[in-house]
Amino acid sequence: MSTRSNPHALPPVVELATWEKELAALRVREKAATRELGAIAAQRRRLPMVELPDYVLEGEDGPVRLAEVFGEHPQLIVYSHMWRDGAAWQCGGCTGFTSQFTRLAALEKFDARFVIVTQGPIEEALAYKRKVGNTMTWYSTANSPFGTDVGAPPDGGFAVNVFLRDGDKVYRTWHTDGRGTEQLSHLFPLLDVLPYGRQEEWQDSPEGWPQSPTYSRWATSQEVAAAYGEHAD
Repeated sequence: MSTRSNPHALPPVVELATWEKELAALRVREKAATRELGAIAAQRRRLPMVELPDYVLEGEDGPVRLAEVFGEHPQLIVYSHMWRDGAAWQCGGCTGFTSQFTRLAALEKFDARFVIVTQGPIEEALAYKRKVGNTMTWYSTANSPFGTDVGAPPDGGFAVNVFLRDGDKVYRTWHTDGRGTEQLSHLFPLLDVLPYGRQEEWQDSPEGWPQSPTYSRWATSQEVAAAYGEHAD
């Protein structure tokens, strides 16, 4: 697996005073990044929005209007899960990403909900949800242009979209995809504070640090199902 590693690779050992000095220097950059993220969030809150048509999705209990997906809340986060027709195992990245979200009730305190949509037929989507132990509510866009219109067309990639509801009107307020979704994950921020980081070959690391091909350490869909799915131990 490893393309460049030294089993004895270690950071240099220094006295406490030197360590505290180096940590303080890093903290300056960390605090600057925190302030920048706060400024970005402030700009995000000031983004304009676009009104959407009255989309109809498919839920576990049948057709549901997009405005109804919000439940009693005015805000909605939607993760568009990649889907390949006929595949026994769907995208490992999407499966692993969404498996991290198991306690979403706290969002309700902030007047929001988080759901998954996918291009797969609703019965197949729900079966996959159970197989991998996903806990979010799932909806299908197989019979709706919604997925295509928000950046996740059939046989396309994944995306995160945020919506705001005012009465029966729904507005799209934010979108991201690719590495933009990392900020919503807890796995990558945890990995980034470790000495060896993500251990992927693109990562800027000291010589000899363990590094592997990108994605090679990510949990597969089968591993997620074994850990959390309906037949997990």
